[in-house]
Amino acid sequence: MSIITITRGSYTRGKQVAERVAERLGYGCLSREILLETSEEFNIPEIKRLMTTKKGPSFLDRMTFAREKYLSYIQLNMLKIFQTDNVVHHGVAGHFFVKDIEHAVKVLITADIEDRIRIVMERDRSSRKDAILYLKKLDEPIIKWAQYVYKVHPFDSNLYDLAIHIKKITVDDAVDMVCRAVESKQFQTTPESQETVDDLLLAAEVKHALIGLDPHAEVSARGSVVTVKSVLEAHSAKSQNAKDKLENQIDRTAREIPGVSEVNIDISLYPMGII
Repeated sequence: MSIITITRGSYTRGKQVAERVAERLGYGCLSREILLETSEEFNIPEIKRLMTTKKGPSFLDRMTFAREKYLSYIQLNMLKIFQTDNVVHHGVAGHFFVKDIEHAVKVLITADIEDRIRIVMERDRSSRKDAILYLKKLDEPIIKWAQYVYKVHPFDSNLYDLAIHIKKITVDDAVDMVCRAVESKQFQTTPESQETVDDLLLAAEVKHALIGLDPHAEVSARGSVVTVKSVLEAHSAKSQNAKDKLENQIDRTAREIPGVSEVNIDISLYPMGII
């Protein structure tokens, strides 16, 4: 049993690979579009706008703590699904959320640019120049989005366990390669690796609950014990009171999350203007 994330660009046949891998292994198949369906559950309509817009980072900049809200929402939803195991995710930067999970297979699918150009030309009956411009318009926002939100370049092969270039290697070949990787011992779920997923999910639930109190809080979990690290500007003699108030709010909010038995809080005070 494993988790598979497939990062793909447009017209790379990565979606085909993901769907065929899921079908062969009997796994569930998850895409960003599926996550859209649950946005109302968390009452964050702006997330739906973010996920459907093509404006990318410039649109995010106009929202308060947009990056933090987006990451909190996506991480919580994805980890809930990943906790059940046996799932294939395809899209951009799915590997960002599973980098610490031992039984997660991180796959990158790329394709020959000439093949991509040909597909667009045939589909749209367009010129080569127009096809190149079209692909550029598709690729640039994806790269900028991933760099802004996840702080990574989505097509950096060093971030993946398996990088497959679709050309001589066909879609069927790619499916075989991913399935063989999943069957290897190092990607099998163990009690320890499952605990990692459970801890990440609990931390994500607490992080999501705290987003209104402290969007920049760092949250980790081990078993039922949660640790929250934060910073607060010391801009007046009342800073200690503000720190105590924030600690109480964090403690109360975190303990409301099922599965949390203990909360360790570390709030550092910094002179105003340092953070």
